[in-house]
Parts: sequence; structure tokens; C-alpha cells
Amino acid sequence: MPKSILIGKEIPFCPGCGHTVTVNGIAKALENMGVAPLDVILVSDIGCCGLIDNLVKCHTVHGLHGRAAALAMGVAMGLDDPNKVVIAIQGDGGATIGLQHLLEASRLNVNMNLIVHNNMVYGMTGGQISGLSPGEFKAIRLPEQQDIPSYDICELAYRTGASYSCRTFVGSDIPARLEEAFRTNGFSLVEVVETCPAYGVTKAKELHELMEHGEVTLKNTRPPAKTPKKDVASITGSLPVIESKYDSTLKTRLEVVIAGSAGEGVQLAGELLASAGIAAGLHTSRKGEYPVTVGTGFSVAEVILSREEILYTGIESPHVMIITSADGLAKEKERICSTNRLVMDCRLEVPAGKEAMVADFRSEAGKRGVTLCAVAYWLKQSNIMTLDALIDATRTSKHADALISTIQKAATLQAK
Repeated sequence: MPKSILIGKEIPFCPGCGHTVTVNGIAKALENMGVAPLDVILVSDIGCCGLIDNLVKCHTVHGLHGRAAALAMGVAMGLDDPNKVVIAIQGDGGATIGLQHLLEASRLNVNMNLIVHNNMVYGMTGGQISGLSPGEFKAIRLPEQQDIPSYDICELAYRTGASYSCRTFVGSDIPARLEEAFRTNGFSLVEVVETCPAYGVTKAKELHELMEHGEVTLKNTRPPAKTPKKDVASITGSLPVIESKYDSTLKTRLEVVIAGSAGEGVQLAGELLASAGIAAGLHTSRKGEYPVTVGTGFSVAEVILSREEILYTGIESPHVMIITSADGLAKEKERICSTNRLVMDCRLEVPAGKEAMVADFRSEAGKRGVTLCAVAYWLKQSNIMTLDALIDATRTSKHADALISTIQKAATLQAK
């Protein structure tokens, strides 16, 4: 029997939150079906329900508010694989914000599942009402709208052609309802009416008293949408091919976090390191993180170098942390632990009880080159691969000469 999609972390929802019940219900339904975690693709929305991303070991996509259904449509139609289970997760707020996406998925009868956590409020932003909030509940929060009916999301999905549409409540057999949805060929919507101890209804019994629409299961018999297949040019076909022509001493998987400030080449350094890894015969992945302001604050790149194929690109306890600025240190200090190897600019204070490779990268390479200088220095000291692989990665850049100069400086840099 395949293991649960849950990784065993403590579920972060408030005590008494219906989200916990539904998340456990999803896991139980998939276990009952014998679905392997890597055969599940879960698309989450903004809001409390989106916290599920860090609780599962299946494939995940986190979208913009209200867009989970649209993203899941793309996944489901692109895969076109009946052996995969595509699940979109939204709150009642996200469902009404993205109502047109929901209706389009239903009209096309895309082979996917949408779970709507309906706790009657926008729970993450203070308890505002949504399009699914019932009149009696709105009477206190927004009395001028108490006579305006809420959407019957299940009826809308049914009328637009969904294969399966169901409303259930916390306290009922949620795993059974979800399993029935997951087994349905076509679009399935399951609305779970839930408690919200912070801003909504706190007792399951009161949910039935307040909701304008009761439990229901509606079914249509129609085939799901099929994606026409045609040969098109690959979107990666025009990208340069990186030849594997160097060696690496790496035997397993190495996770590297590069942390600095915006405008100091953090993302470029991560890209060059990943490209160098490919040239050294390794599998690599790279991800970037920075504030929405882009040009200010921290900038973090995560690079994985591996002898084996990379199936999971997350990094929880990095093996190596290269930190070049106070912004980067502040952002990543929580991930510094006894097992990290630290590489830091000499202007930063090494955390108590930790040892670090320290050098004056900033004076040597300047603001724009400080991060690449630190990466090249670590690469030279670790002997994982030759610096020639990193230099080769710069060849396609219009700033190649400056980048190569920075790498060469790092090769002769002395530790502090």
C-alpha cells in the first residue's frame, strides 16, 4: 500500500479549524485508493488552505489568489493521464474570486478535482465575508447584504456540466466523498463546509443551521475534455546545449543556498553554478527567491548538484550556505545549523558556535561580483569540480570578461 501523501509535519491550522479535517480526509481518500504520492499533483491557492504545500510529499503548484482551478486545468489537460490525480485546493474566497475559472473547468469537464474549503470567511485576512457566506452569517458582519443569496457552488458546477458535484460538512464522512470524486472521470467539485475558530463558525452543528444550501451530490454523465495532440516545436529547442566535458568528485546530492542582497548577482551566481554542474556531468536544479520589490532587500538562490536524478527540488537543511550580505544572513539565519558548511564575507558576524570559511569577497570583486566571487572561492576550496566549468558557464554572457576576471580573483583569494 502506498504511503500517505502527508509528510508527518504538525498541521499549522488553528485548533478546531476544519481545514485539518479536510486535509486528513484528502490523505485518507488517496490511501484508500492506493494512489502513490508521486501520482498526485496538488495545486493550491492563496489563503489558509494554501499552507497544505508544506505538509505533502506529492507534486505541488502554488498559484495566485483564485487561479488554482485554471492552473490545475493546464496540468490535467497537459498530462492527459488517467493514472494521475490532479487536485486543486481553494477557500470560499478563492473560489468566488476565480469563479469563471471554476465554471470553465466544469463546462469543459476537465479530468480534475476541485476542493473548496468553505468556512464562510476570508480567514487569513481578518474574517471578511465571501460569495459563499450565507445570509444569516452576513447579518452580523455585513447586514446590508444579508438578503443577497450566496452562490450555490455545487449547483453552478452541475449546471455547467461537471461530472460530479458534492457538498458535505465537517463531521460527515469526508474521505468517502473525496474518494468518490477522485474516482470520477471528468470534473469533480467537493465543497466542504467548515468551522473557523478565529473568525467563523466554531461548532460543526451550527454549520448546518446557518448554511443556505444543504448536503447534496449531483452527477452528470458526459465524457471529459480531451486534449488534441499535435507536434510543435519544443520551447527549449532554441536554448544552448551544455556539453558534459568536465569531471566532478561529488558522489551524492549536495544542496547549496546562496544568500545576499538584490543587485549583487545572487541569481546569476546560482545560474552559473547550476550550469557548471551540468558541464561537470551532474544533475542540477536552481530556484530563486526575492521580495516583490525585486531591486531591494534579500536575494536567495538554491542550487542542487546531484549524481542521481533530482526528483525533489526542496531544500530544508542545506549542506552549504554561502552568505555575502546582512540581508542574506537575516533571511537565512534560521537554516543555519550544526551540519551546514558556512562560507561568509568577512564583514558579517559568524553565528556563535559555528565555523565558517571567511574571506573579503566584497573588496575583491565589488558589489556586483561579490556573490560570484564567494561561489568560486567555495568551489575552489571544496574541489567538487574545476573552476574551468564555472568559467565556461559565463561564455554566453555579454559580461563574460568581467565574470571570468571575478572567478580568477577568487581562485587566489586568501582566507581571513
